[in-house]
Amino acid sequence: MNITAVFPGTFDPFTVGHLDIVKRGAALFDKLIIAVANSPSKNTLFDLDTRCKMTRDALSLYKNVTVVPFSGMLVDFLKENHANVLLRGIRSVHDYDYEAQLTGMYGALMPELEVVFLNTKAEVSFISSTFVREIVIHKGDVTPFVPENIADYIRSH
Repeated sequence: MNITAVFPGTFDPFTVGHLDIVKRGAALFDKLIIAVANSPSKNTLFDLDTRCKMTRDALSLYKNVTVVPFSGMLVDFLKENHANVLLRGIRSVHDYDYEAQLTGMYGALMPELEVVFLNTKAEVSFISSTFVREIVIHKGDVTPFVPENIADYIRSH
């Protein structure tokens, strides 16, 4: 059986927490699509093309992982990409509650969808893109929180 999963997010920026989920997801599924959301309602620090490029560079060693920009409804993206598994990372009970509500909505729109939650590892569970953006805005060092290529990009811009 060939299973395609989608790991969606804004990835603004892609963090080592995201990387943890991707590494583990890449080992579980035949194909893993990282769906980088346009999300115009979110005031992103990096534009969509930059977020996709940084994420692609961070994941270049994973042969079964692709990075694709998307906008619109996630269930439409899943259907267009013949994916019936949604991969989500869970850091806390708060994340679980939010994701459980979304799972109900997605299930109503796409009954064949399976949602897989991966708990983040303890050493990265406190990392969020929101906190990393704050560090970037205040010109702090994000090196411990993002892959090396992303830290290099942030330092050079």
